[in-house]
Amino acid sequence: MNDKKNEEKSKSALLKEKLFVQKKHGCRKAGAETVAKADEFCEAYKTFLDNAKTEREAVAYSVKAAEKAGFTEYDNKKSYKPGDRVYVNNRNKALILAVIGKNGTHNGVRLGIAHIDSPRLDLKPNPLYESNDLAMFKTHYYGGIKKYQWPCVLLALHGTVAFKDGRTINVRIGDEENEPGFCVTDLLPHLAVEQMSNVMTKAFNGEHLNVLIGSRPFGEDEESESVKLNVLNFLFEKYGMTEEDFLSADLTLVPAAKARDLGFDRSMIGAYGHDDKVCAYPALMAALDTEIPERTVITVLVDREEIGSDGNTGMKSTFTADFIADLAIAEGEETRHVLAKSTCLSADVNAAFDPTYASAYEANNSSYINSGAVITKYTGSGGKYSTSDASAEFMAEIRRILDDAGVIWQTGELGKVDGGGGGTIAKFVANLNADVVDLGVPVLSMHAPMEVVSKLDVYMTYRALYEFYNAK
Repeated sequence: MNDKKNEEKSKSALLKEKLFVQKKHGCRKAGAETVAKADEFCEAYKTFLDNAKTEREAVAYSVKAAEKAGFTEYDNKKSYKPGDRVYVNNRNKALILAVIGKNGTHNGVRLGIAHIDSPRLDLKPNPLYESNDLAMFKTHYYGGIKKYQWPCVLLALHGTVAFKDGRTINVRIGDEENEPGFCVTDLLPHLAVEQMSNVMTKAFNGEHLNVLIGSRPFGEDEESESVKLNVLNFLFEKYGMTEEDFLSADLTLVPAAKARDLGFDRSMIGAYGHDDKVCAYPALMAALDTEIPERTVITVLVDREEIGSDGNTGMKSTFTADFIADLAIAEGEETRHVLAKSTCLSADVNAAFDPTYASAYEANNSSYINSGAVITKYTGSGGKYSTSDASAEFMAEIRRILDDAGVIWQTGELGKVDGGGGGTIAKFVANLNADVVDLGVPVLSMHAPMEVVSKLDVYMTYRALYEFYNAK
C-alpha cells in the first residue's frame, strides 16, 4: 500500500513539474558558477552607476565604452556591411548604438530600448537666493518622487553649463568625501505637530525642496545678500559662472552616495538611479558583446521617460524612427515594412514584491528579487490604460528565446489592478507598428533616493537582451 502511495506521489510530482510554473529560488536554478558571473558583472555595473547619475553622464560613459569596442559615429552618406558598429549621439542626452546584421533591415531590426534619466531635483532657472543669512537653491523636482524621502539626504550637484560664447563646462561636486555636499532641511519633530498631522501629500510640498548651499558671508563688508555673493564668487572662481548663467544650464541635485553591496551575503546592490540604468547597462553591454547578428541590432538609450518621454531626446521624438529609416533606405527597403517586421525588448524595471507592504501587491502576479529578469506583458493603470500589451505570438517567441538559452526569467505586474500603476516607453515603439514587450529588473524602493536590486536579476537581464539580439 505504501509503495503504491509513493508511486502515485511520484507521478503527481512529475506531472506538476511538467504543467506548473516552476517557482524555485533563482540562485538555486542558476548554480554557483552563474551566481559568480553575476557578481562579477555587477562590479562593472556599480562603476557605471557611480559615473552615470544623470542622462548626460550615462551618454558620455556609453560613448566612451562604445568607441573602445569599435563603434564609430554614424554617417548616413556611408554604406555599412554586416558587423559594422555605429552610434548616434542625440544632444548628449540620448544615444543609439547599432550593429549591422547579416540580413540588414530586410527582416526588420531587433530593438533594445531603455531610459537613462532618473527622478531628481532640478534647479529652477533662477535658483539662487539668500534668506536669514542662509544661501539656498530653489528646485523643481523631476519625475515621480515621494517628497518626504529627499530631506536630510546628502546631495551632489551634477550638470552642464553653456555660456553665450559657445563654451560648455561640466559640473560635478559633492560625490567625493573631500568635497562639500548639500541637503534639503526638515523640521524637527518637537515643532512638527502640524506637519505630522497632515496627510503625506501635504506635509511636504515641492516648494519646500530648497537646498542648503552656504552660510558664510563674503568679506567684512556689511552688504546685503553677502552669503549669496560668497556662493556666486565660488562658482565664478571655479566655473566662470555668473548668476545669469543658471538660465543656460542643466543642473540637478542627486544623492551623493555611491553604489554598494547590500546584505550580509552581498547579493544585492543599493544605489540611486537603478530605474532605469539597471536595464540600460545590460542593454549597453549586450550591444557591445554582439558581433554579427542575423538582423541589425539597435540599442536606444533615451532621456525624459520619467516625465512622459516628450521632447527631442525622449522616446516620443522621431530620432529613433529616423535612424531606422536611414538604414532601411540605404539598403533599398521601405521603412514602414522594416518597422512592421521589427521586434523590441523595452528594458524597464518592475516593482519587486515587498513583504513589508504586501497588501499593495497581488502575490501570484508579482515579480520577486532573485527570480531573474521580469517580463511585463503590459503596464498601464486601471483597465490597462496607457499600455501596448504584447501579443500572445510575440510572448511565445520571447519565451522560446529565453528558455532555449537557459535565461532565468519570471513574469510580473505593477501591483494590484486598482492600486495605481505606471507606464513605460514600450507603447511608443508599439505605435511604430513593431512588436514589443517590457523586460527588466525587479526593484525594491523604486524612485527612492536609494533603490535595491538583485545582482542575479541584473545579470539575467543582460543575458536576456544578448540572446534576443543574437537569436536566429
